[in-house]
Amino acid sequence: MNKSELGAEARGRFSIDRNKLAATVVWVAFACYIIPLAIAKPQFVSGYNIIAILMLVSVYALIGFGESVVILTAGIDLSVGSIVGLSGVVAAVTLGDHMGAGWAAIAVVTGILAGTMIGVLNGVLVAFLALPSFVATLGTLSIALGLGYVISSGLQISITNDPFLNITGNEYFGVPIPIYVMFAVFFMLWLILARTKFGRNVYAVGGNIRAAFVAGIPIRAVLLITYTISGTLAGIAGVLLASQVTAGIASTGSGYELMAIAAPVIGGISLAGGRGSLLGALFGVILLGTIDNGMTILNVSPFYQHIIRGTIIVVAVLLDTIANRRKLF
Repeated sequence: MNKSELGAEARGRFSIDRNKLAATVVWVAFACYIIPLAIAKPQFVSGYNIIAILMLVSVYALIGFGESVVILTAGIDLSVGSIVGLSGVVAAVTLGDHMGAGWAAIAVVTGILAGTMIGVLNGVLVAFLALPSFVATLGTLSIALGLGYVISSGLQISITNDPFLNITGNEYFGVPIPIYVMFAVFFMLWLILARTKFGRNVYAVGGNIRAAFVAGIPIRAVLLITYTISGTLAGIAGVLLASQVTAGIASTGSGYELMAIAAPVIGGISLAGGRGSLLGALFGVILLGTIDNGMTILNVSPFYQHIIRGTIIVVAVLLDTIANRRKLF
């Protein structure tokens, strides 16, 4: 083995060690936060509070899963927060004063379709018009938000349809429906990424798009599907949130894109693309929800909560940068 090969092998081992170090730091920090809090506030680890945390993160998780797929292709989707608001508004306007399960089902479908269409638009802009994902989804963020305001005339659209409200109001075995939806989506998407050709193509495109092109992978189709998935899951999240707040509000998802991006990165999905797993995204979103819940229990001021949350995001990105420094420099 020559010197260059030895150097490449050593760098590879060092990169792996850095990846492990970054993951270890996150787990240790999480344990250092959870253990003292559980001792000081025993209600923090009660079954009721665990369900409350999962319910809190269910919407974040859905948009975070979709964002994860996009990030794995080395892209970004900034429009998910606006899609959440738009989908909720579309569902609420569809319902109007109508009652009954039939209209509730129609509202759910139309709300999700609204998110899907924005996702398709994102995919076309990125895959076929070659716009940078940051620029394309920044534009559709504004478009989706504007559409939400236009459709709702800038008003909150109240929802009184009981079957629609029961989507988040009903529980089975003490667990609200959104939590079942979160884990069902996680399991299906995890299977797709881990066990299908499409999943392998997603990692290939994110890992090295030129090599993927040479290998004959349909890059445009992969990108179109990934952004469509992201839009669809944001649409589902918007419908669930509208059911939870009993209204369609165009701005209700504003800022959610930050959580959607932060959760996968904290969970080990690299912003450089091609590395990470959906399990990490689930861990990341639960971690963020746990931190928010803990700060609420400790009566931390909401102003400081923003600072702490932002610091966590910066540290997560820093760890990701350290783990991938060999690629970046």
